[in-house]
Amino acid sequence: MSENNHKPHAHEKVEKNVGLLAVLIAVVVSFGGLAEIVPLMYQAEAIEPLPGVEPYPALELAGRDVYVREGCYNCHSQMVRTLRFETERYGHYSLAGESVYDRPFQWGSKRTGPDLARVGGRYSDDWHRVHLINPRDVVPESNMPAYPWLASSKVDGEQTVRRMRALQRVGDPYTDEAIAQAPDALAGKTELDAVVAYLQGLGRHAPRSGEAQGGAQ
Repeated sequence: MSENNHKPHAHEKVEKNVGLLAVLIAVVVSFGGLAEIVPLMYQAEAIEPLPGVEPYPALELAGRDVYVREGCYNCHSQMVRTLRFETERYGHYSLAGESVYDRPFQWGSKRTGPDLARVGGRYSDDWHRVHLINPRDVVPESNMPAYPWLASSKVDGEQTVRRMRALQRVGDPYTDEAIAQAPDALAGKTELDAVVAYLQGLGRHAPRSGEAQGGAQ
């Protein structure tokens, strides 16, 4: 058969049409994403908080917002994988029920610094303060940036209250009373206070290594 009589196959037409190829790729990726995400929406372990897990108190929520603003997630993940060397180093692997109230979640995969999913309670408040102001004062080999301005920057209480009300509207069980008390809880607090409070709360309701899933106390 001569080349003049050659009829391209359907896949050849798609490969040569960049616009159509892009649309079809998007459709396939979307179906793949739905196939992974939709089943999780109907699994209680993925949508129900672990025992003791509640929406962040005002100070921790403010600290989490500062943590996200400063891009800490670019170097620290908050997800312990189900691998032995990970659980031996960090503790029980991460469960979806720990992150029910995280918007956005901080799981991540980048680890220039250590994973922080279980950092709560491992160090004192004073250690965290020194570490955030100048990391090399406690970890000489650290390449983490210093955040000295957090010690003088006051928490924006009004912004935190607005965020709590927004989270309440999307389903987080903040009570009106808790929101009303937030300004008092944040009065005089610095962003350093808030970030330390957030870090100290990470992983406190997670199961201990060796416990069954959902067995946190």
